[in-house]
Amino acid sequence: MPARYRNIFLFIGVAAVVVMLFSFDMSWDEIVGHVRRAGIWFPAVVLLWLPIYMMNARAWQMIVNDGSERRLGFWRVLKYTISGYALNSVTPVGLLGGEPYRIMELSPLVGSARAASSVILYAMMHIFSHFCFWLFSVGLFLLRYGRGLSWPVLAVLLLIIAFCLAGLLFFRSSYRNGLAMRTLRLLARWPLIGSRVGRYIREHDEGIREVDNQIAALHAQRRTTFYGSLLLEFAARMLGCLEIQFILFIFTSDISYWDCVLMQAFASLFANLFFFIPMQMGSKEGGLAIVTDSLHMNAAYGVLTGLITRLRELIWVAIGLLLIRIGNKKRPVE
Repeated sequence: MPARYRNIFLFIGVAAVVVMLFSFDMSWDEIVGHVRRAGIWFPAVVLLWLPIYMMNARAWQMIVNDGSERRLGFWRVLKYTISGYALNSVTPVGLLGGEPYRIMELSPLVGSARAASSVILYAMMHIFSHFCFWLFSVGLFLLRYGRGLSWPVLAVLLLIIAFCLAGLLFFRSSYRNGLAMRTLRLLARWPLIGSRVGRYIREHDEGIREVDNQIAALHAQRRTTFYGSLLLEFAARMLGCLEIQFILFIFTSDISYWDCVLMQAFASLFANLFFFIPMQMGSKEGGLAIVTDSLHMNAAYGVLTGLITRLRELIWVAIGLLLIRIGNKKRPVE
């Protein structure tokens, strides 16, 4: 990728981080006090995300290297994974930052069609695992707290199940038929941008269809890669639930891992309803507070959990933005 484009991505990320640093509702003294109270659990939370990102990177590496003569090294994929998630975190609507960055970095290494298809496939896999995780958590909630539920709670659970099943069916259809052309044709109907998107489709029809063919081929012909990548993404989500447990250990040792899974699942569902907010500022904290209250915990636990996770995100965003600028000379294609 040309250096000027990296500088643009870096500038966008740094500007967003500066804005968010000044948007905390707490004073710096309060934030420092909470971090000191967390003690050893704060660095544990930060370090926990290294194996999570490594699992994400391995899931993406399986996709990008599948059927390719030019194989991408793991550490390069890890670098793009962390940087891509950093950009996703600080840009509205998430995928407006990280995915274009990843495609532009990969294109000189594996070709533009494979770069685009692998990034789209991994983004689909990442979101697909969200729906699997939420559906699993509904079953877990019913198993643990299913007796004597009120009708309003049951109605909400049924709506979540319907939402997850609809999402899974949508992605199943997209894996079979491709997603790139369908998405672009939908955008071509929008006002303002429709004419430009339509022109892009006409000029790049063959390349778009090649991306869709590669997406469909992974699901239809290379099931081991498909399900292996999905399993890694799902396992990364389960590992990420330890973050909430580590934070709650600040208050009490009497906290179940499975309750932390429920907190993570329903809080992430709530936060993703407000996907257009950078880093889901406020929505994640509110979701955690609601979930902790629903599980008969002190709602303040959820607020502090949201604060610690926000600080962890800022640290990894800073690392990801730094990685945009380093390690760009060598191309470790095996």
